[in-house]
Formats: sequence, structure tokens, C-alpha cells
Amino acid sequence: MPTIIVSRREALKHTLTFSAAGVAMMALPDFIFASQAADEELVPFQHEPPTKPDCLNWEKLTNWSTPQDQVFSVQHYGVPEIGAAGAELEISGLIDHPRKLSIDQLKAIPSQDQFMTLECSGNGSAPGFTNAVYNSRWTGAPLAPLLKECGLKPGANEVVFFGHDRQAETLRKGTPRELTVDVPFGRSLSLDDALRLNLLLAYERDGVPLATRNGAPLRLIVPGWYGIANVKWLRRIEIRDRRYMSRFMGRDYVTVRGERHGNEVVFVESSVTRMNVKSVIARVTRRATKDNKIPLKAFGAAWGDGTPIKKVEVQLDKGEWREAILDERPLERFSWRFFSIDLGAVKPGVHTVVSRAIDEQGRIQPTAADDEIALKKTYWEAYQQWPRLIDVKA
Repeated sequence: MPTIIVSRREALKHTLTFSAAGVAMMALPDFIFASQAADEELVPFQHEPPTKPDCLNWEKLTNWSTPQDQVFSVQHYGVPEIGAAGAELEISGLIDHPRKLSIDQLKAIPSQDQFMTLECSGNGSAPGFTNAVYNSRWTGAPLAPLLKECGLKPGANEVVFFGHDRQAETLRKGTPRELTVDVPFGRSLSLDDALRLNLLLAYERDGVPLATRNGAPLRLIVPGWYGIANVKWLRRIEIRDRRYMSRFMGRDYVTVRGERHGNEVVFVESSVTRMNVKSVIARVTRRATKDNKIPLKAFGAAWGDGTPIKKVEVQLDKGEWREAILDERPLERFSWRFFSIDLGAVKPGVHTVVSRAIDEQGRIQPTAADDEIALKKTYWEAYQQWPRLIDVKA
């Protein structure tokens, strides 16, 4: 088993300056689990496939802000080719002053930073699929002041975000009423959400220009919402007076969940929007065997929609739930929170470790057997507890 050796000095050597809510400064460790000691060895998880390229490798992650080679990306209509002439943002619809802004014009607007954990809503829907999530510092122009400057007309209540990526979609199948149209990728938010949340028109991630696969030259950042809402390759923003429905609002990324009403189960459809409270065991470490027992520690991360994480509890081999230690810093509202726990000494063999996060509103991360997961018919919003299996040798 590989030994991870990182000194505390190395773990805390870098700082970043940011202004997400005013001006502040904090130290951001290179090494995310500062309480992991040099004499601890990594215990590999069992029955999980190797991490694919461009996905988070929890066991090798060494930065609180995820390096680019571990950042996932999803494209529904492929990656568009955007020439210099097309790299501008149009704002139109129910506004008094329609605008077209180049990237340079957007960069001339006083920028804001937003630390945020971005997760695919399907992350955790299959064995081994726990790595479509990452943490970043996004930099861009705040959207709300721009919308207000454009002059919102009476009746405006929906903001639609369109990307450069597009594709032919068959909305009705079968003759003679088959309907196929060419449509851009689009998602929407209510005007209230667009003005209330700190939405960014982002052009940088962690201080460098966005990578093409992650939405360059411009993408939307919606703090606390699943990845699908964070529209990439942003081309146009349109203000409307009625609900926008597209494949990714009304058909896909719609969660179908059963709800019990007495003896009846009623299925309800809802759009994938805000992230649910969630945690995952990221790694387990061991020390040398003593008296035929192996000392173990577990480390992990918890996140959600921006509601503060109250605590994380960890369970070993279906025993009692024990409270983990939450890292005090870094502490950002919309970013993941790391935790650690001493599991004690165990006998050689196979063991199961699982975590559950609890937020300040009392929401508890459910098990796969709880109704909100067990009665869910779609794989989106896969926020159930995820047991990790390890096999420790003497």
C-alpha cells in the first residue's frame, strides 16, 4: 500500500486572495486532509472501478480546490466551436435596453469571486461513480446588476440561459405528427432566483481562463445548484414572462419520486435544481498492526446547497454513529467541508465505513432504503449514503 507523506508546512504553504463577499484573505491548504499523518498508509476501497481521466480521484486529491486534470465535464450537445466573432453575450427579451457584450467588456466590469462545489446530479447513482464533483474559485461578472441595468419590464419572471451548443431534437415521434427542431442547449431560473443568488458570468476558474471543455469562454455559475444549471458556452440570456420548457427542464433532469400518502404512493416530478445535503468517505488510512489489530482513520467531504453543515457522522460495520471532526478552515458557504475521524483499531478482514451529513435545517443524508431514495425512479439527485468497503491485512 502506498504511503502518503505530506508535511504540515507543505500542507499550508499557499494562500489565495478572494472577494466573494467583500474583501477577505484566508489560507487554503494544498493538502486537503491536514490531520493525515506521514506514517499512515492508504487503504484501497474494494469492488470499485479505477478513476477515469478528468474525474476526481478522492484517494489522490491533494488540493482543496480541484486541479484541472481531476475536473469532470458533461456535454449533451457536444463541444461547440466558438470563433472570436461569436464570443459575445446577448441579453434580450423583456428588458428596456438589450445589450451585446464582448468578453473584454464583461472583464471590464468589477469582478467577483465565488467558491463553489459543483456536482453532477447523477453523481453517486452507480457503484464507483462518486467522482463527478469538484471545488473551484470562479471569477466573473455578477449577473444581477447587469439585469437591473437593462431595465426589467413588467411581467418579467423567467431568465433563460442559452449555450452555443445545439442539436436537432425530436419532440414528438411517429408520423404524421412527428416534430423535429434544431434547438440550443437551454436552462432557466425564476427571475427571483436570478436576482437573489450570486450568479456569475464566469470566465476564470482558479485564476486562469476556463478550459474549453468546462465552458470557455463564458459560463454561468449558480451557487448551490447541480451542474446542469451552470450553463456552459453561454451565448444568450433572455428574459421571459412565462415558464421555459426544454428537454433539460421538462423531460430530462426531472426527478420522479414516490411520496407516501397514507397507503398510497403518489409519484411527483420535479426539476433538478438545488443540491441536496451529501457526504462521502473519501479515503481510509491505517497504521502498523499492533496486537493483531489495525488502527484506522477515515476522511471525507460534505456539501449541499449552501445551508451550513451542522455535523457529519460516521458508522463502522453498522455500529453506532459517531460524530466526525469538521475542518474549521477553509470555510466557504457553497464549498465542500472536510471531516476526519479516528475509527479505532479493528481486526484484520473486510469492513464497511459510511458517513451521513446533517445540515443546520435538520436535513439528514438518507440511506438507499429511505423512501426519498428507494421510491425515486430516476438516477438524478443521487445523494444517498454511500458505504465504502475495505479489506485490511495484518
